Amino acid sequence: MHPCTLGVRTKKNHMATPSPADDAAHTDRVKQAVGWLHTARFLTTAAQLHHLPAYQQPEIAFVGRSNAGKSTCINVLTQQRQLAYASKTPGRTQHINLFALGRQNQTDAVLADLPGYGYAAVPKADKVRWQRVMANYLMTRDNLKGVVLLCDPRLGVTELDEILLEVIRPKVEEGLKFMMLLTKSDKLNRTEADKALSIAKLQSGGGQAHLFSALKKKGVEEVSLKLWDWTHPDTPAA
Repeated sequence: MHPCTLGVRTKKNHMATPSPADDAAHTDRVKQAVGWLHTARFLTTAAQLHHLPAYQQPEIAFVGRSNAGKSTCINVLTQQRQLAYASKTPGRTQHINLFALGRQNQTDAVLADLPGYGYAAVPKADKVRWQRVMANYLMTRDNLKGVVLLCDPRLGVTELDEILLEVIRPKVEEGLKFMMLLTKSDKLNRTEADKALSIAKLQSGGGQAHLFSALKKKGVEEVSLKLWDWTHPDTPAA
């Protein structure tokens, strides 16, 4: 299958070795981002787009095939075991679930857990309906700031993933943030992981691809910081 890229080019930066002060500042920012995600709490659930609340806070959408580990990823990032609901029957959870972020009951960003797609046991009519809902959400949600696509690296980017990439390509070119997470990376040896990551970076276009393991907590700090930066571009570390 040929790589499906988002057409976003990156420039190579030649930077000096970080100083101890830079390392300390980075550590502080990571702690801030991890603590911020721990404030996540359930906001609302919606079966249709018009049921979603309107607000100005930036929203980050998590998308991916059923069984890609999407709900588990959200739970690990937020350090909450049962925040995102992982259905025992993959593909049966067909609502958009929103989780508010921010300390002292002051929401400054929202995570959106979109239904998993591609599970064979789901009736075709339901698949088509949710493909439309997801496409409309990704193209019309005014406060959507970024998209996190979760993929099982053992399967690679599937045809349905490529369709989603094509849908959001225009938005990414306009500035929408995008990241591909290779979940369950603990299932791969180092050579397999390096190869999967290289391929994913090509497919994600902008090089925003990371290995992630809920079991070993791999990638948690890196992804947490990225989500913080997406939603707080002008906020210095605390």
